Amino acid sequence: MAGDIESKSTGEYIGHHLQNLTFGNHPDHGWGFAHSAADAQAMGFWAFHVDTMFWSLVLGLVFLLMFRSVAKKANSGVPTRFQAFVETIVEFVDNSVRETFHGTSRLIAPLALTLFVWIFFMNFMDLIPVDWLPWVTQVGAEKLLGADPHHVFQKVVPTTDVNATLGMSLTVFVLIIIYSLRFKGVGGFVSELVMNPLNPKELGMPKVVWPFVMTFNLVLELVSLLAKPVSLGLRLFGNLYAGELIFILIALIFTAGSAWFAAGLSSLFNDQVPAWFWISSTVAIFATLWLNLKDKLAMKPTLLLLLVEMLLVGGLAFLGGQLMHFGWAAFHLIIVTLQAFIFMMLTIVYLSMASEHH
Repeated sequence: MAGDIESKSTGEYIGHHLQNLTFGNHPDHGWGFAHSAADAQAMGFWAFHVDTMFWSLVLGLVFLLMFRSVAKKANSGVPTRFQAFVETIVEFVDNSVRETFHGTSRLIAPLALTLFVWIFFMNFMDLIPVDWLPWVTQVGAEKLLGADPHHVFQKVVPTTDVNATLGMSLTVFVLIIIYSLRFKGVGGFVSELVMNPLNPKELGMPKVVWPFVMTFNLVLELVSLLAKPVSLGLRLFGNLYAGELIFILIALIFTAGSAWFAAGLSSLFNDQVPAWFWISSTVAIFATLWLNLKDKLAMKPTLLLLLVEMLLVGGLAFLGGQLMHFGWAAFHLIIVTLQAFIFMMLTIVYLSMASEHH
């Protein structure tokens, strides 16, 4: 995939990266995978984003196995660093629930922990270089299934798919309704919708105008109620989608800047530099830096090796691209964590509001 940057236009490259691997029933071709965005659109509402579902399930399984392993090995002795790290996360989420949720429920803390870690894992996929996993998928589909690699799509960040973020927020919305009915009853829940923010009884209004005031209240409260899942899902989607797009643009800027330096390299590979070369080059540069940090390689040979490696893959343009990628990744790590935290905290707040009487 990375090698296709030189052979694709900017629009094609961005569009390919932002297209999900979609499976559905095409009106002309029947069931199968979409070969383009137009095919995916023709499949309609009931098409599946296979990559979103796959990575969501895999990362959810990683979360379960990781925390289950720590829970099974936990003891009263000196914890390992990983155990201490997991326990810190659990304690942080537990304190957040205690401070924010004012009702009583055994579901809130496990739900909050699941949302925070699971969403963080999904967001963290955004820090993997944008071409690596799509390239692996394309090569695997071509070698194992004989598929055309240009028709194989792969979005590895589930939270850049609005279907995933709205799906999670709708689940939270269902819980809000359940908690409202559980703690307030049907009458209390309906009364909260029609008697707020203007309570005609407390305001001493004539009963003849009550229906109009209650209808006005109902419209306002329904808008407020329905805005919760929409804002919850779109906030997460918008931030991660923008971050993914910036990573793609950085990849394009780096490639455009290094094209002149890499002209001879491209000729060597028949005008298309394969992705494995970029991956190997990046690994080699980081390996050189790591050996120097470990005092296994002196400074002078380190500088010479870095000079040769960077000139080989595009000179200063490569270094600039890597610095841009690293800088945005370091900043985006804050966004990745913050968005997971915000989703968790808003869920706790909404469920706390649903369990309280007003």
